[in-house]
Amino acid sequence: MKFPTIKTKKDSLYITLFFLFSIACIAGLRYEQRLEMQKGIAEKIIRFHVIANSDTKEDQDLKLAVRDAVGIKMSGLLKDAADRSRSEAVIRKNMEDMKQTAEKVIAERGYDYDVDICLTDTDFPVKTYGAYTFPAGNYEALEIVIGAGKGHNWWCVMYPNMCFSDTMYEVIDEDARSSLKRVLSEDEYQQVLASGDYQVKFKSFEILKGLYDEK
Repeated sequence: MKFPTIKTKKDSLYITLFFLFSIACIAGLRYEQRLEMQKGIAEKIIRFHVIANSDTKEDQDLKLAVRDAVGIKMSGLLKDAADRSRSEAVIRKNMEDMKQTAEKVIAERGYDYDVDICLTDTDFPVKTYGAYTFPAGNYEALEIVIGAGKGHNWWCVMYPNMCFSDTMYEVIDEDARSSLKRVLSEDEYQQVLASGDYQVKFKSFEILKGLYDEK
């Protein structure tokens, strides 16, 4: 591509400012688009969030044991839920049972931690499950807090089921892929199928570099 020649410092300044302004506008637009995309995805899925009492090895192991017990039970309960609203209804109906399941695991391991469980809106960071990367943002989640809730947490996607494919917990099988593709739009599905690199590359940078290279 042939770039115009920069003749004076004033030309250089004006062109630089123009491209910086253009880049800022494009970046702002892309940011808004990503926000809307995240909101669209969040409206169609339910996350699962387990927070440990602390970061000691014992408390982290306990967190995983609670995750396993609740996860296995919820997997069976949700297998016939046809959509998000029905999944939410199943979760709400079985909330007390899930709490008792968590409390039983905790007691069997010799602890007396309290358990708080709720279906709530929670901020999540960017998170990858197998080939799928979900953007950071606010999602509805079944959240379990063990004891003080000051330890590292664990999260996954409860609906459609991407948590409980096998004992490795983050290995996505074909059923999970099909379910996710069914509930998301094509654009949303392609977004989460991306590598997770949300940096935007602008042609403007290349043009600006070309202008200075030809000085």
